[in-house]
Amino acid sequence: IYHGPSGHYFYNWLDSKIEGTEAKDVFTKVAIDQILWCPIFMTVFFTYLGLVNGDSFAAIGDKIKNDLFTACQGSWKVWPFVHAVNFKFIFTKHR
Repeated sequence: IYHGPSGHYFYNWLDSKIEGTEAKDVFTKVAIDQILWCPIFMTVFFTYLGLVNGDSFAAIGDKIKNDLFTACQGSWKVWPFVHAVNFKFIFTKHR
């Protein structure tokens, strides 16, 4: 419910600000995605999971504080390559 629409608008915005498929453009998009979007998405994801589980806001905050960096590190092992291929070869309207 959240990731699809928010990702759609984020990636369309990103493509409108950084046009092109040259190496520097792709690298910049991947860097912005992983440095800015990844932590935002993971924070929302942890918050959603905590709320669904009935956790307190304090518990959710602790989860984010304790696990956000580790979750982002896991993401950084896979998604930069996937997004680089995506930004290089897939037209915006098909993402």
